[in-house]
Amino acid sequence: MQLTTETVRTAVTAALAEDQAVDDVTTRWSVPAELQVEATIVAKQAGRVAGLPLVQGVFAAIDPTVEVRPAVADGDQVVPGQPLASITGSARSIITGERVALNFVQRMSGIATLTAAFVAAIGARPVRLLDTRKTAPGLRAMDKYAVNCGGGTNHRLDLAAMVLLKENHLAAAGGVLPAVRRVRDGMTAEGRGMAIEVEVTTAEEAREALDCEVEWILLDNMSADDMAQIIEWRDSSGSKSRLEASGNITLDTVADVAAIGIDAMSVGALTHSPTALDISLLVASASPVIACQAKISREKELL
Repeated sequence: MQLTTETVRTAVTAALAEDQAVDDVTTRWSVPAELQVEATIVAKQAGRVAGLPLVQGVFAAIDPTVEVRPAVADGDQVVPGQPLASITGSARSIITGERVALNFVQRMSGIATLTAAFVAAIGARPVRLLDTRKTAPGLRAMDKYAVNCGGGTNHRLDLAAMVLLKENHLAAAGGVLPAVRRVRDGMTAEGRGMAIEVEVTTAEEAREALDCEVEWILLDNMSADDMAQIIEWRDSSGSKSRLEASGNITLDTVADVAAIGIDAMSVGALTHSPTALDISLLVASASPVIACQAKISREKELL
């Protein structure tokens, strides 16, 4: 998942509008208009960084004269106290954009950090760690990009990316076989072709999906024994279906699940409940000349 200029612009525009950045009364009334400052974005805990393009996008939208200079790259591991970026420009512009910029980079870095922890727990096993569509509304591209920064792999981006027959689809269609049949008829009718994945919750459903020769089978909340049995069926039959595990996979259990022999596992927690990485923006200094001018201006106003 790559962030496009338009994706960043859309997300930044919505966030700044939500924050009423054009009418920051506190900053406008308390900070001299002429004041120029230098600021630094600093990591306050160890983690994996993601979201620096959004930081640049925020300040570019507020004030194109503000200069943002990243000190690290997205995907880098950082330690407490490490500078992530330096910012120079109007004090008003920097302070107005501070919270929105930090909201993006803290959330995205939290996702990247959690993803990296899962990847480390999987180790050298040939198992892909996938995200899901359990993302913050309006922030899916950013959430999935952050997963990539942490070393994970993106599952489908949206409902049009591939077919994923879940529990409710199967219930409405009458089961695995009729659901897959209807999907293939639909693809033929519309002249389209794409991968089909079927979510199953029992070994019997998994057998049906294997018989359908779908590209992926999602093993939802299955026991280790059931997953091992399905892998054996798949391998002995010569099926090319790949197997994905999902459901309550945690940092404590991910290594055990990976060791069973599946091809991938999806973890909704990567994006639906990440803990934001602790990051601050600190104003370091003001330009002496401008600060002096601002002081003189204020003194004149009092006369």
